[in-house]
Amino acid sequence: MKNFTISEVIDSLGVNKFTWRVFFFLGFAMVFDGYDYMVVSYTMPQIAAEWHLDKVAMGSLSSWSLFGLIIGGACAGIISDKIGRRNTLVYSIAAYSLLTIPIYFATSFEQFALFRVLAGVGLGACIPVVTTIFSESTPTPRRALFITFGMAWMIVGWVMGGLIPTLLVPHYGWRICYLIGGVPFLYAIFLYYQMHESSYWLAGKGRKAEANEILNYIENLATGKVTPRDPEALVVPPKPKIVGPAALFSKDYWMITAGVWITYFCGCFTVYGLNAWLPSLMLEKGFKLTSAYALAIANNAAAVIANCSTGFVAEIIGRRPNLIMAYLLGGVSIVIMAFVSGGFGAILAANIFMGFAINYAITAVQPLMAEGYPTEFRNTGVAWCQAFGRLGGALAPIVAGAIMSMKLGPQMSFLFYVIPAIIGALAAILFVKKETKGKSLDQLAQEQGRTAAH
Repeated sequence: MKNFTISEVIDSLGVNKFTWRVFFFLGFAMVFDGYDYMVVSYTMPQIAAEWHLDKVAMGSLSSWSLFGLIIGGACAGIISDKIGRRNTLVYSIAAYSLLTIPIYFATSFEQFALFRVLAGVGLGACIPVVTTIFSESTPTPRRALFITFGMAWMIVGWVMGGLIPTLLVPHYGWRICYLIGGVPFLYAIFLYYQMHESSYWLAGKGRKAEANEILNYIENLATGKVTPRDPEALVVPPKPKIVGPAALFSKDYWMITAGVWITYFCGCFTVYGLNAWLPSLMLEKGFKLTSAYALAIANNAAAVIANCSTGFVAEIIGRRPNLIMAYLLGGVSIVIMAFVSGGFGAILAANIFMGFAINYAITAVQPLMAEGYPTEFRNTGVAWCQAFGRLGGALAPIVAGAIMSMKLGPQMSFLFYVIPAIIGALAAILFVKKETKGKSLDQLAQEQGRTAAH
């Protein structure tokens, strides 16, 4: 029997039932994740009022889970590359859901902060492995599309994180929103029995027979038949000499690491900072609570469109030009939002454009995270990038709170986000040099191996 690669089999089947199965499995995981983060922004005013928090402490309510995300991401990337994508996903969902429930009983700011950090560790493990599984489960011509489209599910969770508090908080208080945050534990049990391991990961561990079984399952689901293949004929790219976190900073990978780290940091700083404070900023502009929440929800709804479109554009014009354009567009949208005047309609339009642009930018980084590294440390690369990015997301609400406390006005509360937009564009220009559009993961691994050999 002739030799074959995993990429050849997956690409030959195109987008099929298995692709959509993975899409929905991972999608619901991201919905729960998005809800878990965004619910804080919409319960922030009530929590701050109950515990008499100042602006900086109030801003930190959205940051505690992100500090946990940094820890979880740093650990989970290494763990996933060792124990597998499926196990990491299941255990992380179970962890963050179970650790969200105790917040319902929290009696102080300190207790809230502790459990948000602990739940954030689980979240930090979940998000990167979703990106990695998408990259290892979809055909090459649609890889970026599914990675970024998959992130749109998180925004759906953000919208739910706004709608549920809007409906429930006036009647039942803020705590009920965190009790609902325990529901994903049931989904973790479902995934434990229904999710399959990545064939790339199995092959990378030398488990060719198991990898081939997964390929047979995918082919049968897609076509109703199975092509006989000898597992020993499966061609696996040579393993890199250096793996784990150290490989990210080696001479072969430091530039892509710098590029995705800086751009994602800037994207997280902008998106998480604005999302955390947008309802409060709209209240300061004089809008009623329901109108302020409606503007924030519209901002997040626009993000869904952004996530669906950025991967599509990246497949046409390439990852690098898409990334540069995205950050420049994000900066323009922030300036427009800062200076917009008029009634609710004008502010709504500017707000929707900003929600689209800043989320388009942060999502444009996602394909490069997975495509920049080989299987042996792909999830480590994705996870460490996202962990570093979440540091920006964790700092942003606190920095924004400090700036707002200076009483410089609503314009400056928006305009300082132009700085990370410019830095993100420059990082994409200076450090993201290799185009990955149209190349399979096996082809990219072979190219990376040849570069390392020289």
